[in-house]
Amino acid sequence: MKIAIPYFEGLVNPHFGQSKEFIIFEAEGKQIVASKIIANKGFCHNHEGLAGILKSEGVDVVITGGVGRPMINALKTMGFTVITGAKGDAEKVAVDYLNGTLQTAQIEICGCGDHEHH
Repeated sequence: MKIAIPYFEGLVNPHFGQSKEFIIFEAEGKQIVASKIIANKGFCHNHEGLAGILKSEGVDVVITGGVGRPMINALKTMGFTVITGAKGDAEKVAVDYLNGTLQTAQIEICGCGDHEHH
């Protein structure tokens, strides 16, 4: 299983669409066996493009903080499991997800003021 998380300085980036990097954790069972950071190659707010990058990396699950409905829809359409409302250390978030102990906020739609989506 591969888990992608928008990434900034070791943490879950709270703004999915503005994330310049994503960390991808590869897991076997409940253990992380590898990780790598990939760049968001200019696809900020380009829903299908960003979802396509993650799909090409073999990602199964996307865990994020704030994200807009259009991005959620694009990810789900491409077959991803989408978990929203996560925060904190990215690796801990991935481990907690694998262990079934991830605590998330109920908010999934980001409302950052000047636009409706992330």
